[in-house]
Amino acid sequence: MNGRTPEERQRAAEERAARREGRWREPGDDGGSDAGEPLEPLPSARPRTAVADRPPMSRAARAQRVGRPGRPTLPPSAPKPRFRRSFRRVIALLAMVFIGAALWAINATFQPLRGEDEQAGAVAVKIPEGADARTIGKLLERKGVIEDARFFEINATLTFRRRDLITGDYVLRRNMTNGAAIEALMQGPEVKVVKTFDVTIPEGLSLREAAPRINDSGIRGDYRKAVRNPEVVARARALGLPRGTKTVEGFMFPATYQLRVGATARKLVDKQLDAFAQNFRKLDLKAARRKNLTRYDVLIIASLIERETPAPEERPLVSSVIYNRLRTGDTLGIDATIRYAENNWDKPLLQSELDKDTPFNTRLNPGLPPTPIGNPGLASMKAAAKPARTDFLFYVAKPGGCHSFSTNGEEFARDVSEYYAAREAAGGNAPEQRC
Repeated sequence: MNGRTPEERQRAAEERAARREGRWREPGDDGGSDAGEPLEPLPSARPRTAVADRPPMSRAARAQRVGRPGRPTLPPSAPKPRFRRSFRRVIALLAMVFIGAALWAINATFQPLRGEDEQAGAVAVKIPEGADARTIGKLLERKGVIEDARFFEINATLTFRRRDLITGDYVLRRNMTNGAAIEALMQGPEVKVVKTFDVTIPEGLSLREAAPRINDSGIRGDYRKAVRNPEVVARARALGLPRGTKTVEGFMFPATYQLRVGATARKLVDKQLDAFAQNFRKLDLKAARRKNLTRYDVLIIASLIERETPAPEERPLVSSVIYNRLRTGDTLGIDATIRYAENNWDKPLLQSELDKDTPFNTRLNPGLPPTPIGNPGLASMKAAAKPARTDFLFYVAKPGGCHSFSTNGEEFARDVSEYYAAREAAGGNAPEQRC
């Protein structure tokens, strides 16, 4: 047991408290006695409670009072460090954006999640000699084979295949992945990406107009040579081509044809002749025969109708004007025949072209031109075989409409005057037509 008396223990406690508060005077200080004694409390000193009597302190309060290791102690009223937290959030956001952009670029380049659509349709592509990966990518993008030429080039570069792309004439599929397109171009033009492809020939085009687009459609061979083949001409004679006429203009029926990859231009021509025969059999030629018109005459008239109006309801009316003017012996005055002879379908006709005396100038020569001026569709063939019953002798472009039809020169002059007035009001440009 401790041999101290209660008074000694109290004295020791006070001594310890005084030492902590700096109020203790050591023995001998200021000439005092040898025993130490407490000083009077300093003005700034606060009375403190003995450790044994102090209530326990929470962890949060202790951290606030003492401060955490390595961090400055902030008073309770100090603002929180928001700048540091905001900076971290910005860094995290930028990292997410960077990762997202990287994933997007990887997906756009290699397209790992995208499958091949077997029903997307075929497209013919001619890769010119000497074309590099960038040029090929732009061409494929323009044709709808791939989505983006930049990622096509990146793919070919990163996979070390950009120098292995073979030029030539291809039939590829629309919406291919970059990898699939590269693989196809590495195999060469004989690659079988699709089994069949479509060739669409619009109604009314002449052979000279249709040939370039058909040659670029994916067929093998030259369409111009195919239509001049003696066997093709012989087949057309059996369908109504007169002897002595060497062109099969008019007999190449316009439609969409499905061909197997590798099909030749001659194969397409045979399909067109088959389609012409099937459709021409549908015509009722009684009205034409009563006017002493041949099957070939009907085909010529159909080609004129196809060029003169795109409106279905006007085709029989235009046909009636042609029939009536043939009956009266008047010239047809159809400038499309001159355009055909001059191969000028887009630019205004020159006066020298209008005055040139050729068999196709229907301003100068009465009757029909010597051959069709294009390849008409079934609707124009039907109108040519069976015109509307009218007395119309003239028609002219109608501002805000399609054509104005008239029965005599006075009405026709009025319609022409209205047309030129509308043209002058449009600043010399052709007035808008709604056919």
